[in-house]
Amino acid sequence: MPSSDARPIPAASPVIGEDEIEAAVRVMRTGRVVQGPEVAAFEAGFSELVEGAHCVAVNSGTSALHLLLLALGIGPGDEVIVPSFSFAASANAVRLVGADVVFADIEPGSFCLDPAAVEAAITPRTAAIMPVHLYGHPAAMDRLMPLAAKHGLAVVEDACQAHAAALHGTPVGAFGSGGTFSFYPTKNMHALEGGMVTTGDAEVARTLRLLRNQGMEQRYANEIVGANMRMTDVSAAVGRVQLTKLGGWTERRRANAAYLDAHITAPDVVTPPVAEGARHVYHQYTVRIRGDRDAAMARLSEAGIGNAVYYPTPIHRLKPYWEPDQKAGRVWDLPETERAAAEVVSLPVHPALTAEDLERIVAAVNTPGEKL
Repeated sequence: MPSSDARPIPAASPVIGEDEIEAAVRVMRTGRVVQGPEVAAFEAGFSELVEGAHCVAVNSGTSALHLLLLALGIGPGDEVIVPSFSFAASANAVRLVGADVVFADIEPGSFCLDPAAVEAAITPRTAAIMPVHLYGHPAAMDRLMPLAAKHGLAVVEDACQAHAAALHGTPVGAFGSGGTFSFYPTKNMHALEGGMVTTGDAEVARTLRLLRNQGMEQRYANEIVGANMRMTDVSAAVGRVQLTKLGGWTERRRANAAYLDAHITAPDVVTPPVAEGARHVYHQYTVRIRGDRDAAMARLSEAGIGNAVYYPTPIHRLKPYWEPDQKAGRVWDLPETERAAAEVVSLPVHPALTAEDLERIVAAVNTPGEKL
């Protein structure tokens, strides 16, 4: 195992380079820093990633989910089917619009919603399905979209970890009623902070633009009740720079993942499979540990290899969801979700990794004479 004195390899490596700094300073010098021409240009550029869909920039990925649900008319009395194996924001957005969260299990390979579990969870109150393209792997949209059409359901894509991912050539964010992306600093690209909603429906897009800006298109001509969830032009300027680099960064992530796939041989480590036709963009490179995960993570950390568990507690076991469900006598049967939460560990895969870094990661995982 490499010496613990070696340079630590971080789990993530957000980029704020001179290009991003110069773009931010340029906008600040103009004095026009909130939802101006930079935001419009960022929306237009991002649209190219999602087959020309309408794009509406907002202040976070969570806001993107929240506003899309509102724009689709989802609210009290409705149910939305969501994976419990995700970041809490996926379910929180449903609760924020007053709808009820219904959890469905995941497929073990992709860690994304299992269409069979989704179909079993549909009730007369179901209004939408929220597939999460977790870790950058697209959900099974080729099976979820026909299911939604059969039952007349909206599809809200949580693509916050999946910029430029695709399934059978169609990019995520272009399948459903709308998609959402996050530009948090650790994502595959960022805008310091921010989010984007994508939709093929012009009316939904207009409603989103009203909702993010106090219900106004024209100043003081409020049409609906809205909020202040605007993106700043500073963030948009940074996002525009990052967008030009996303393609190269994505190929680096995919190449890094291919190296790890080919060289990790530890018997108790399962590398992430990729579904047929899926373009995985590896926001995270997530393995399963078929052994003592805590000990494995401790050995990785000792070797200077950043690692983390996303996510140790499924959403249905978090206090805001667990306690109401217990009081209501509601029990979720999610064996694959529970298994994933107990086994996953994410390893560094970001584009800043060097060849030496990749060798060190593999050496630490394939520790001779020890099982991970």
